[in-house]
Amino acid sequence: MNLIIDIGNTRTKLSLFNRDEEVLTVPVDELLPTHLDMLCQEHPGLNQAIVSAVKNYPQPTRTYLQTHFQTFMELDGSTPLPIENCYHTPETLGKDRIAAAVGASFLYPGNHVLVIDAGTAITYDLINNKNQYLGGNISPGLDMRFQALHHFTGRLPRIKTKNMKKLFGQSTREAILAGVQNGIVFEVDKTIDAFKEFYKNLIVIITGGDANFFDKKLKNSFFVHFNLIAIGLNRILEHNGEI
Repeated sequence: MNLIIDIGNTRTKLSLFNRDEEVLTVPVDELLPTHLDMLCQEHPGLNQAIVSAVKNYPQPTRTYLQTHFQTFMELDGSTPLPIENCYHTPETLGKDRIAAAVGASFLYPGNHVLVIDAGTAITYDLINNKNQYLGGNISPGLDMRFQALHHFTGRLPRIKTKNMKKLFGQSTREAILAGVQNGIVFEVDKTIDAFKEFYKNLIVIITGGDANFFDKKLKNSFFVHFNLIAIGLNRILEHNGEI
């Protein structure tokens, strides 16, 4: 069995896979050796692990993984991938972005796929029907936009995401909600439209913590895969075992 560890900006997710089948996924605030020890006791077949970390994690956790797993990998720019990475600076490419691209290619082989990861930032990543990762865009996420309006102005309040269907606001609070949320919907829809002009029959996947925000808001159709990064990491782990 495979242990997939996705250490993001705001949370860590642990996923167990039996080959390509997802067994379970649990979130934790901070990954500790005790979490790993519990998983190993409950699932004695665990013998392979991969970590994707967008930030540093404690050395005791790394040591546990190195000593308790037959195969242990940390995803980086030199890790062999089951897709062709055409990014000009692979060493700077976010691990979550390339893992999501691999997951999309695995789920929809032979298709053009646009992955939209709606989290702290919104990332757009394109995989073509030749199994090539071509690149993408990075934009501020929902909460980052609310934070920026509050931080870089003198009087605008700090607003949290709230479902609002108005085109414009009739108070400062509503104006911020409408401006940020409508703006992000317009951005995503227009981005999808632009990609569709060049890549016919484009499949769109939305993942990330804010994926649900786009439900019934976009005019373009899309699929939601909340665990896309874990699927991609698992495929990378399996691929390296096949080399």
